[in-house]
Amino acid sequence: MRGLFTWAIIIAVVAFVAGFWGFAENVREPAQEPERADAIVALTGGSLERLSTGVRLLEERKGERLLISGVNRVVTDEELLDAALNVDPAIADRIDLGRSAEDTLGNAAETAAWARERNYTRLILVTDDYHMPRSHAELSLALPEAEIVPYPVRTRWTDPALWRSDLAAASRIGAEYVKYLVIRGREAVLSLGKSDEEESAADPA
Repeated sequence: MRGLFTWAIIIAVVAFVAGFWGFAENVREPAQEPERADAIVALTGGSLERLSTGVRLLEERKGERLLISGVNRVVTDEELLDAALNVDPAIADRIDLGRSAEDTLGNAAETAAWARERNYTRLILVTDDYHMPRSHAELSLALPEAEIVPYPVRTRWTDPALWRSDLAAASRIGAEYVKYLVIRGREAVLSLGKSDEEESAADPA
């Protein structure tokens, strides 16, 4: 029995390391230029380039509006749009600042409410490359009726030369991978519960 337990641990560790390696390699894939969508959403946190990229896509008319989700409540519109992002006044009225989200789950809820209010069904999602899998998964769960088009922003953290040699970089990617696994696990549990409910409804007692 002890031998089986040891082998189970070894297999789990190998599976985790292989999964982490694949995750770290995949998030480095370059972004594909997106086709036009209903709107764009950029998530705060990480690099400011997330937001400037969202603004650029709006300028390029990739969507009719831009939501910046997770803006700190103490930051004014002028501080963010004028001072930090230097937004062209001609497009400023097409940018919405969301201040209710405090984490990725909150970003998804805030974005889903915003999109449903405007009947948007195709969104371009902008966030850092290593943060994209989790953000995409959360938003897809919160807004299943919409098509979510990922547009990741390249960061230094996903450079293989860095995370393979630097513990801080590897830890950052590893923590993100674990959070992503948690979301996928939650998604599997929710799907299982939904299937059980549908079977019960289809098979009356």
